[in-house]
Amino acid sequence: MLRKRPDVLDLMVPLRRYARSLTRDAAQADDLVHDTLVRALERQGTLRPGTNLRTWLMTVLHNAFIDDQRRRKVEARYADALGQMTEEATPPAQEGHVRLAQVREAFGRLPAEQREALHLVTIEGLAYQEAADVLGIPIGTLMSRLGRARAALRNIESGGTARQPAAEEPPARPGPRLRVVDGGANPARAS
Repeated sequence: MLRKRPDVLDLMVPLRRYARSLTRDAAQADDLVHDTLVRALERQGTLRPGTNLRTWLMTVLHNAFIDDQRRRKVEARYADALGQMTEEATPPAQEGHVRLAQVREAFGRLPAEQREALHLVTIEGLAYQEAADVLGIPIGTLMSRLGRARAALRNIESGGTARQPAAEEPPARPGPRLRVVDGGANPARAS
């Protein structure tokens, strides 16, 4: 009795079974069998007469699985390298330069006394008392100038504009003084 040569369709069940044992996933196993059959069709010219078709297809399937595993490892390595490059990448310098120019411009719009106070404290790192001594002003005046400077910068940052310093205004004249007459019951204006 002559033995019938196995057909590819007769080998689908063992191919799927082997693919499932390799991949441990039914969908991946079906993909692997599909890739195996495509490769087998592409390389059918290399099949020598007398070669066991089952062994040959299992070999093609095994090699397709190994190739897929290698490809996945390479892709994972590239993905890791790309992820590290992305993490290590520095932001473009243009944004920093633009931001610095904006801050410099806003700082330049501050009145001189506020710029001086802010520069000594924030850029030079002087303590409040040291900065007040350098400027020859009381510490309370320094704190007031710093507060106004910071508020002006926040205003500029939020889209407002800094108030341009007006020409030196003379100090306000004190109002009329009150004089107490008759033990404080009748205040009268002093002349």
